[in-house]
Amino acid sequence: MAEKRDSILILGSFIPGALANQYVRGLKQNNWDIYLGNNVRVQNNVSIYEGVTCEDDVFLGPSMVFTNVINPRSAVSRKNEYMQTIVRKAASIGANATIICGNEIGKYAFIGAGAVVTRHVSPYALVVGNPARHIGWMSEFGHQLVFDVKGEATCSESGEKYFKENLLVKKYTGGNP
Repeated sequence: MAEKRDSILILGSFIPGALANQYVRGLKQNNWDIYLGNNVRVQNNVSIYEGVTCEDDVFLGPSMVFTNVINPRSAVSRKNEYMQTIVRKAASIGANATIICGNEIGKYAFIGAGAVVTRHVSPYALVVGNPARHIGWMSEFGHQLVFDVKGEATCSESGEKYFKENLLVKKYTGGNP
């Protein structure tokens, strides 16, 4: 369980009564437009800027950064050019990763430590490097999936089955995949 704090520091402003490593719902203070869903884990030194939406159960690793402008300049105001970034349900972003604005991180995707994400990331995808490149697939339990010739894989922890077709991975929920 998260430690109760009097406040949590977000973007230089203290949010009274927030829980450390918990979520802040519908944060709209100082005209920010940031949304962090239920059970979002925000680790130390994370930068979250206007235009970022994190759905439920997202993990934001230490010192990872979101950007909100493609071409920032100190002397040029670009507040009307902020781009939206969406992190879908239960995605994990590793330590020191950078997410360039305007991209969507798919549900259960896994962004490796230090990766620089410059394009959309598919659900369940594992991406690493600078720029981030797709190297595999992850289960909902955070284990790498190994697909057989029929495009099927099983999570080593949960036993849940996944199938891959045309570079899209889905969890088997019964019936025909």
